[in-house]
Amino acid sequence: MRIAEVHVYQKDRPLSGAVYRMSEGAYTAMDSTIVEIVSDTGVSGWGETCPVGPTYAPSHALGARAALQQMAPGLIGRPATGPLAIQRALHGLLNGHAYAKAAIDIAVHDLLGKAHGLRVCDLLGGATSDRVDAYYSLTVGEPDDVARTAAEKIAEGYPRLQVKIGGRPVDVDIETVRKVWEATGLTRLAVDANRALTSRDALRLSRECADIPLVLEQPCNTMEEIAAIRGQLHHAVYLDENTESVGHVLRAISLGVCDGFGLKVTRLGGLGAMATVRDLCEARSLPHTCDDSWGGDIIAAACAHLGATVHPRLLEGVWLAEPFMDGHDDSTNPVRVEKGRISVPTGPGLGVVPDEGVFGAPVASFA
Repeated sequence: MRIAEVHVYQKDRPLSGAVYRMSEGAYTAMDSTIVEIVSDTGVSGWGETCPVGPTYAPSHALGARAALQQMAPGLIGRPATGPLAIQRALHGLLNGHAYAKAAIDIAVHDLLGKAHGLRVCDLLGGATSDRVDAYYSLTVGEPDDVARTAAEKIAEGYPRLQVKIGGRPVDVDIETVRKVWEATGLTRLAVDANRALTSRDALRLSRECADIPLVLEQPCNTMEEIAAIRGQLHHAVYLDENTESVGHVLRAISLGVCDGFGLKVTRLGGLGAMATVRDLCEARSLPHTCDDSWGGDIIAAACAHLGATVHPRLLEGVWLAEPFMDGHDDSTNPVRVEKGRISVPTGPGLGVVPDEGVFGAPVASFA
């Protein structure tokens, strides 16, 4: 089985009447890039990458499509029987741009699963459950509003919440965290600054919330900043944005700079790299999430499949953009959060098949 065609699509993903606020910006829509890989047997595999704007991480939508158009011609005619071989080929076609390569990696896993009648979670080692915990991300907002939403999401069944902070006086962040805690009493609470806090403000927040059993997620911009204050913090620390590759994860583990991770499939380069990090985390008993920045049913299915393979005691949950959007790419088998949990798709490959024409005409095709 060889790769016969590669098609690249673009799709705007508007939020459903809301603004998603983080420390570095506010968003009303995301720009998603979708890849379809067609084998010479006629089987299609689908992948997706959807960066959150151009400043959240070293990735952006136009860059994803440019990188895919650079790599795609070199994929035509290659065997589609091994994701690792494809990854190595991609590294020979373009340096870096893991987030674009991830879309191809996901599509190859989907293609192989469909060709052999296996779910992606089986290709990745086997599922421990057919349903995985989700968690909800509370965007930056007024303390009372965030606390009210937090209580609503706990009532809906979410077992874990993430509170976005940063980009404003730390006093307001501290007030928000305390009000969420008072409204929920939740013991699975992550406070995510998305790199926005200074060392001083991270120390203050941890000190003034010392009685709250929270996790500080990516409080400062770099590993070095976090390492410098780690011994003074009252809370566990998870890394997110600093995990740009398997090498970065290895470095964080070797330095002992964190207690877990918020992981992104496309940031690391795809499902293959994520599975490697999953195994490293299990070897060191480090909890982690299985997420991505944004996206539709394709990336949601990829995260759910990977999450299902994580040892249950280490899975901090799977975050999906689905609660923030209207509509699905696969109207027959959409990936949804229901009562705080996600059912892993049951069909072969990713278990989702985009509706005919849902992405419009390709922006680029190669054969």
